[in-house]
Amino acid sequence: MPLVINTESGLRRAAAALANGTGPAAVDAERASGFRYGQRAFLVQIRREGAGTWLIDPEAFENLEPIDTALRGVEWILHAANQDLPCLADVGMHPDALFDTELGARIAGLPRVGLGAVVESLLGLALAKEHSAADWSKRPLPQSWLTYAALDVEILVDLRTELVELLEEDGKLDYALEEFAAIRAAGPPAPRQDPWRRTSGIHALRDRVQLAAARELWYERESLAENRDVAPGRIIPDKAIVAAAKAMPATVPALLNTPGFHGRAASKEAPRWIRALNEARRTDDLPPMHLSSNTPPPPRVWAEKNPEAAARLNTAKPRLARKAEELNIPLENLLTPDFLRRVAWNPPRPVDPDSVAAALRDLGAREWQIRLTSPIITVAFLDPDPIGA
Repeated sequence: MPLVINTESGLRRAAAALANGTGPAAVDAERASGFRYGQRAFLVQIRREGAGTWLIDPEAFENLEPIDTALRGVEWILHAANQDLPCLADVGMHPDALFDTELGARIAGLPRVGLGAVVESLLGLALAKEHSAADWSKRPLPQSWLTYAALDVEILVDLRTELVELLEEDGKLDYALEEFAAIRAAGPPAPRQDPWRRTSGIHALRDRVQLAAARELWYERESLAENRDVAPGRIIPDKAIVAAAKAMPATVPALLNTPGFHGRAASKEAPRWIRALNEARRTDDLPPMHLSSNTPPPPRVWAEKNPEAAARLNTAKPRLARKAEELNIPLENLLTPDFLRRVAWNPPRPVDPDSVAAALRDLGAREWQIRLTSPIITVAFLDPDPIGA
């Protein structure tokens, strides 16, 4: 087992070794979701042929740019890259090329795509996952956790080899490589509008003052959590926010007697929560009950609201499903379901292969997806089956 790198000299040594390695680099990161604020990395694991395995504590450094520089032009292998790329970017690490073993397994048609399942299926190994939800901000990290973390990158190169073979056999390697390139180029997601609306159970609130209360409580909790560097749910849980916003208590005793209002900071920070509730009572900035959206309504109401769109969707979807089955690719990977719903609800005019392809491209579909799906969608839209047929 390598030692955890937490000194500048150690970081330089790791960078030099990785720069002198050969082939792709297996990369992984461990976070402390549910324990600490945000999604930053608390351990970065890297393995490369000729360089060995390196475990790096990113908390000990301003950034890991020496490692990033050492891996310039090198393909990185990650499993479920979308989960780790943001926190790696936060420490200055950005791949020039990417192979995502989770997404590769999906496109290859494997029935289960978790790392343990893929490793068992393709390599015949049982991968321990007992520390996947651990508090990786703990210092020092227990030896058993470090062993677990090192094993995660030890098998990724072999896993890539097996997946490339599978994908080449089925003529799907180009599909996968196009997907990997799109993930790498996507960059960080745009900030979410009104993130407080994702509070679990918020649908139970019935008026705009209650929504304003949930908003004020959410931002107050967020500020406190960031200041203390703990996960917001460890301050008070979402259901406590909803309970307080629904009851709108005016005093600390009333708040603490509100059913469902609890949490580690429920009592100690009670004046803070009362101030947030009072702010909601006073504000003229009441949030709307629902945000305006350019997304289509739920498909269950299409037959009533837009029967022509319902016919287009109900014709195209099963035909795409048959194509996905033929290719042994999950339907949602053949084409993002939201893309199909959008073009079915608001199709291009006129409907032809070029216009459908352009519409899918504008939504973000990959070229391989467009080649396979736009002819099917075009035919379905031009001659949809009657509703109920």
